[in-house]
Order: sequence, then structure tokens, then C-alpha cells
Amino acid sequence: MTEEAKKARQLVLVTGPSGAGRTTAIRVLEDLEFEAIDNLPMGMVTRLVEASTSERPLALGIDTRNRDFTTAGLLDLVKLLHGMPETDASILYLDCRVKVLLQRFSETRRRHPMAPEDRPEVGIRRELDLLSAVRDTADVLIDTSDLNIHQLRDEVERWFAPEGGRQLAVSVQSFAYRRGLPAGVDMVLDCRFLSNPYWNSDLRAKDGRDVAVAEHVRKDERFEPFLKRALDLIAFLIPAFQDEGKAHLSIAFGCTGGQHRSVLLAETTAKALAEQGLQVSIRHREMERRRGD
Repeated sequence: MTEEAKKARQLVLVTGPSGAGRTTAIRVLEDLEFEAIDNLPMGMVTRLVEASTSERPLALGIDTRNRDFTTAGLLDLVKLLHGMPETDASILYLDCRVKVLLQRFSETRRRHPMAPEDRPEVGIRRELDLLSAVRDTADVLIDTSDLNIHQLRDEVERWFAPEGGRQLAVSVQSFAYRRGLPAGVDMVLDCRFLSNPYWNSDLRAKDGRDVAVAEHVRKDERFEPFLKRALDLIAFLIPAFQDEGKAHLSIAFGCTGGQHRSVLLAETTAKALAEQGLQVSIRHREMERRRGD
């Protein structure tokens, strides 16, 4: 490990829509001996980092209620923190389905901070739109829709508890090139050369997790050699990232629509890495965008 990596202080920016569990996650990190500060103005973050002499990991809660919050401002802040050798920064995004958020606001009878004089659904959708670009850059995404408070605690601890030193966390995702490259990924692999199930009318509406779709793509004689070379490259890079003290490795597979080939390769790669004992999360960007709630 380099001298710079030894000095890097872990910093987790915790964000997500109101009602998704951000406050709970911050409290869990505080219990894990993070120095935790909620709703710190974004303009003060870099000054705090530069002025601090503490070696304790730092968790900062940032959301749309911050008085100087803008999507572009948060993305610029993350970029700035990534360029600071003394800081190992990452984004923890707490996500949740619209219907579940509505239920939570209904149960607590709270007004939504993005629409205090309107229906909660208006504020929820407004906030999700505002945070969509931040969500796409998240290093760790936890969907709390089906989690209770204890399960959420377990998820946060799984990612951030310092048991025997931090393990490299790997994120594997699929995306569509027509919607642009995902932000913040370390490695992008193009699989548009593989046989496309889209042109088969029986497979068009399905996705890469479907058995018939997987069989179609795997029949391409280039599939297995490509997968093997991708896994070999990832296996080569993981120790190098660990030696540099990096906390996360983000890998993205792209195809035309982000539904068939890239989904299959992301699923297959994530399974292979998990079987090797790595801590892996998986995301399908376009499928998440198409999800109604």
C-alpha cells in the first residue's frame, strides 16, 4: 500500500430521497465509530476535510434540504473529494420505491420537504428527479423498500463495518450506450458485438436474466471467450486496487438497450465474483429507470 493510501481518511457521503432511511444509515455509521455530521452545508465540506486532523472515518449526511444543495454542486463536490489524496470518498445512496415512500409519509403524516403545501407524491417525484444523476454515480446503493430498520442496519454494516480491515466492494452494472456512459465507473466493457436478442420477437420484451435470452446470447461463439477475458482482467485489477487502498471498484457492461446482453454479462460476472468471496452489488441502470415505482 502506498504512503498516500495509508493516510487517506474514509469519507462517506450519505444521501437519497426523504423517507428512504438516510438518517438511520448515518446513525449506523456513527455506531461503527464514524464521525457523523448531518445536513452540513456542502460549501463547508472541503474546509472540514482540509482542517480536520482526525483519523476517524467521516460520514456526512447530504440531501435536498441542505440550504446550498444542487445536483451539479454535489457531483462537483464528489469530483473534488476524489482528487484529494488524503480522502477516500464514496457515495452511499439510500433508494426506495415511490409507493413505499408514499406509504411511509402516510404513516408518519409528515409533509414532504420538496412539496410542503402539496401532495407527498409531488414532492417525492420532484426529489427523485433531482437526485437521479447522483443515484447513477453512487458507489453503494441500498434499496430500502423491503427492509425494516434492523435489515437496513445489517446492510450498512455489511458494506462499512471494519471487520478485519475493509474489503474491496465491487459494483457491477449494466447500461445502454444510447443513454450515455454511467458516471463514476472504473471499467467499461462494450458487449454490443454479441448477438442481440432484440431482433427475436419472442425475446424482445424479456431481459438478460431470462433463461431463453441467456441461451440466445451464450450461443454466440464470442460470448465465452469475452467473459473469460473480462473475468481475468478483473481478477488482475482487484489486487492492484486493494494495494492502493481503494474501497470500491465499479464495473459496467454496456449494450444498445441495456436490457439483454449487458444484463446477462453483469449478472454472470457478479455471480462469479461473489463465488470468489468478494463483496458484490449489482445494478441494471435502464431497468431501474423503466421501473414505474
